[in-house]
Amino acid sequence: MSNRKPPQRQIQIELPADLDATYANFVLITHSPSEMIMDFARALPNVPKTRVYARVIMTPMNAKLLHKALGENLSKFEDKYGEIKAPDQGFDPQAERMGFVRD
Repeated sequence: MSNRKPPQRQIQIELPADLDATYANFVLITHSPSEMIMDFARALPNVPKTRVYARVIMTPMNAKLLHKALGENLSKFEDKYGEIKAPDQGFDPQAERMGFVRD
């Protein structure tokens, strides 16, 4: 048996010039046996309501590949810029700072 990997397929990706970027700092994730559904939203300080701006649906396998790719890219980011500190027990609402804040 051969241990050679199958040749990688190249995919041309079109990035439209008029593509709108969407900022999200909050995501709701649900799933079924065949789909992972991620609803991306923006949560604002002292605003108890938010709106979903984008929904991404993918297969569980593609979600796992995304998880792997995010992990690899976060490792590269931390190697370059230092550890990303995340709270262990969630955010303290009194200390929460989002976006650009002017003191």
